[in-house]
Amino acid sequence: MQDPTEHSRWRPLRLLQAAMDDDIARLYADRGVAGLKPSFVMELIRLHARGPMTITELAESVERTHSAMSQKVKAMRAAGLVRTTTGADARSKRITLTARARREVGALAAEWRATEAAVAELEAEIPYPLSRVVVDIEAALARRGFHDRIAEKLRQDPEWG
Repeated sequence: MQDPTEHSRWRPLRLLQAAMDDDIARLYADRGVAGLKPSFVMELIRLHARGPMTITELAESVERTHSAMSQKVKAMRAAGLVRTTTGADARSKRITLTARARREVGALAAEWRATEAAVAELEAEIPYPLSRVVVDIEAALARRGFHDRIAEKLRQDPEWG
């Protein structure tokens, strides 16, 4: 059997995003901030802007699943950036920023603005900006969903059965 994973249209995009995230992480390291991942920044800024939230509220505010947010909160807690307390309902947890995160949140907001400006600059340099690609792909998927597109291809593949 030939390995179909040797060719991927998604891999270059994933690798590009990982490289860009690594560059952002280097900025934090240059600043002397340990344990801060670029993937935490939106949630930390959101908690600062809106105040303590439950995992469900935070997940909804950043369009993530409860499960994914629960895992991220666990990682941010381990990094000393958030703490959790029992919410109004004993089954829920409220997330708050630690003093350490509160000290850094201004710099995180500055990085967010600088990153958005750098992305806008990059998009101005290329003939077809990524933000436009996303809008166009979303429109195409609204016409015919990804599930249906994959299912059609699978029906044509004898190995799928």
